[in-house]
Amino acid sequence: MSTPYPFTAVVGQSDLRLALLLNAVSPAVGGVLVRGEKGTAKSTAVRALSALLPQVDVVPGCRFSCAPAAPDPACPDGPHEPGPGAARPARMVELPVGASEDRLVGALDIERALAEGVKAFEPGLLADAHRGILYVDEVNLLHDHLIDLLLDAAAMGASYVEREGVSVRHAARFLLVGTMNPEEGELRPQLLDRFGLTVEVAASREPAQRVEVVRRRLAYEDDPAAFAGRWAGDEQDVRARVVAARALLPQVRLGDTSLLQIAATCAGFEVDGMRADIVMARTATALAAWAGRSEVRKEDVRQAALLALPHRRRRNPFDAPGLDEDKLDEILDGFPDEEPENDPDPEPEGPDDGGPEDGGPDGGGGGIPPQGGPEAPEAPEAPAPDESPEAPETRESPDSPAQQPASRDGASPEQAAVRAAEPFRTKVLSVPGLGEGASGRRSRARTAHGRTTGAQRPRGQLTKLHLAATVQAAAPHQKARGRSGRGLVVRKDDLRQATREGREGNLVLFVVDASGSMAARQRMSAVKGAVLSLLLDAYQRRDKVGLITFRGSAAELALPPTSSVDAAAVRLEQLPTGGRTPLAAGLLKAHEVLRIERLRDPSRRPLLVVVTDGRATSAGTAGSARTDGGDPRRLAGRSARLLQAEGIASVVVDCESGPVRLGLAGVLAADLGGPAVTLDGLRADSLAGLVKNVRTASDTHRRAA
Repeated sequence: MSTPYPFTAVVGQSDLRLALLLNAVSPAVGGVLVRGEKGTAKSTAVRALSALLPQVDVVPGCRFSCAPAAPDPACPDGPHEPGPGAARPARMVELPVGASEDRLVGALDIERALAEGVKAFEPGLLADAHRGILYVDEVNLLHDHLIDLLLDAAAMGASYVEREGVSVRHAARFLLVGTMNPEEGELRPQLLDRFGLTVEVAASREPAQRVEVVRRRLAYEDDPAAFAGRWAGDEQDVRARVVAARALLPQVRLGDTSLLQIAATCAGFEVDGMRADIVMARTATALAAWAGRSEVRKEDVRQAALLALPHRRRRNPFDAPGLDEDKLDEILDGFPDEEPENDPDPEPEGPDDGGPEDGGPDGGGGGIPPQGGPEAPEAPEAPAPDESPEAPETRESPDSPAQQPASRDGASPEQAAVRAAEPFRTKVLSVPGLGEGASGRRSRARTAHGRTTGAQRPRGQLTKLHLAATVQAAAPHQKARGRSGRGLVVRKDDLRQATREGREGNLVLFVVDASGSMAARQRMSAVKGAVLSLLLDAYQRRDKVGLITFRGSAAELALPPTSSVDAAAVRLEQLPTGGRTPLAAGLLKAHEVLRIERLRDPSRRPLLVVVTDGRATSAGTAGSARTDGGDPRRLAGRSARLLQAEGIASVVVDCESGPVRLGLAGVLAADLGGPAVTLDGLRADSLAGLVKNVRTASDTHRRAA
C-alpha cells in the first residue's frame, strides 16, 4: 500500500485544512465541498485526512462496520451478540464519477429473492464508508440521481435499497467530502445547500510558498516513507488534538447571544431555509472545541459564517459564491460578547506553530489555521443599467450604433461590449428522436431512470428488473422445471430488464452574430439577454454548451464545449461587436466543432442555436474550414445545407428588427431544416405554438421538400 501524503505537510490552504478538521471533530457539521482550480492540493488534503481520524471499534465479521457497544438493530448481518470489538483505522472510500447506483448503495440478488425469498445483499460504497470518509472527486460531474442518493444518505444516516418490493436498510453515517473545479460546471443550488461547509482554494501567488510546495512534493516522490516519517510527530499532535476536541465537544456551551448572532447573520444575508442556521451552530461549537474552549465566542460565529454561508448566497446560477465580510462584521457588532463561564484558560496552546519546515501555519502544519476567510477582491462598480461602459463623451442614443467613422471597406467599426438585458424563461427547444446520451432534462432518451416503456433481455448486469415480463417469461416452463411449491422457479434466462424513457442533456452550441449589423446598443443588449436566457435554460437542463462568434472576416470559437455555463455567460458579457458578417464562416466553424465533439462524445446529441439577423456580407474564414470566396449569401446557404445533411438539429433566433424586414433568418432556418423564432417568440410566456421543439419545423420543411 502506498504511503499517503501527510496532512500536516500541505502548504497553505488554511481554510481547507480547517474545514476538514472541523468535520473530523464533529461529523454532524455535514461535510465539506472544496471548490477550486486544478492543481491546488484538494484531493491530496482530503486523502490525507483519514490518517488523522481515531480508530473505530467494529463487530468482527460485520460488513457494515457496526459498533460493538451499539450495533445497528436493522443491520443486514445482524443481530449481533454482545462481545469485544476489533479496532481498525477509519476508512476513506472514494466514489468514482462513473459509478452505478448499485455500486453506491449496494445490490440485491433479484433471482434469489424471487425464487427463494432470500435477501441476498451485496453492500455498496455507502456501507464501506460507514463511520469513515466518503470522498467524491469531481462531484459536479456525478449523475444527479447519484448525488440525490448520496446526500439523502448523508442527511438521514442510513441507506435504503428498494428492488421490486424487496428492501434493505443499513446505517450509513460518514464524513462527506466533495471536490470540484467550477470551470467544469456547477452543482445545482439545492444540492450545494446539502453540503455543510464550502471553501474556495487557489494556488498561492507568493514565490516562496510555491517553492516550498515544489520542494516538499519532490521530497515525497523521492522517498514517501522517509518524508512521512519527518511529519509523523506533527501528524500525531493533530490526531491527539482531534480526539481531545471530540471529547470536549459535548461540553461546549452555545449561549443565547451566539444563537442570536447566528440567526441574525442568516436573516441578514437572506439565506433560504433553516439548514444554514443549524450548520452554523454546529460549526461554531466545533470551532470552540477545536480551540480548547467550552464557550462559543463571536469569532467562532464569524468563522462559521465564512465557511457555511457563501454557497448558500447564490440567487442566480451565474452568481459567484461569496460573502460581504463588512456586512457580516456590522451584523455581529450589534451583539455584545458573551462572558466566559468557568473558562480560566480560554486559549490553550496548540502544537508549535513553527515556520514552513516545522509544519506551522505558513507550511500547512498542525497548528490552528488562522481564523478568517480569504479576502475577496473588491468588484469594480458596475455601470447603471441605462449607462454604457464608455466615457460620457462617447455615449450615444440607446437605439443607434456608436457614432464612429466607418472602416475603409464600409463595415461598421468594432465597438465595446454592452451589457445583457435581464434574462427570461424560454420555450423548451429539444432535439427530435430518441437518444441515448448523458442524463439531463432536455430531449427524449432511453435512460436508467424514468417511466417504464417496455422490457428486454439484460445486456450485462441486471439493474432494473421488469417483474411482470420476468414472470411471464418464466411461467410457461414451471411444469418442465418440476415446480412443486409456491415459489416460482426462475432462471437467469427469464430475467428481463426494464427499458425506461427519460430525458437527456445535449450539447447546445451557440453561433452568435457579432457583426456591425447587430451593433445597435438596445438590439445587442436584447440579443445577449436572449442568449443568456438560453444559457440559463441549458444550466437547468444539465447541458454542455459551446459558443462561436463571427464578425469581420472570421469566426472564432469563444468557448469550447464545456459543462460550465458560467464560463459561457462571462464570454458572452465580454463580446464586442462590429465589422462585416461572415455567416458562412460561423456555420462552417460550427460544423468543425460538432465533428470533433462527435468523436469525443458520440452519445451526446447536438442542438445548434444560430443567433443572427440572417445577413451575410463576407465569406470569411473559420480556422481550418476555409470558404472559397464568392457570393456570401450563397456560401451561407451551402454551409447551412451541409449541417442539415448531417442531421444536426438547429434553430435560428431571428434578431432582425425595425419596420422593414428582409426575412433572411427564415431563409437560413429553411436551409438548416429547423425553425426560426423571433426574440419575443423565444419567451415562454409569449403566444403558444410559436416554437414547441425543433421537430415541428423540421418535419414541415421535410414535407415541403
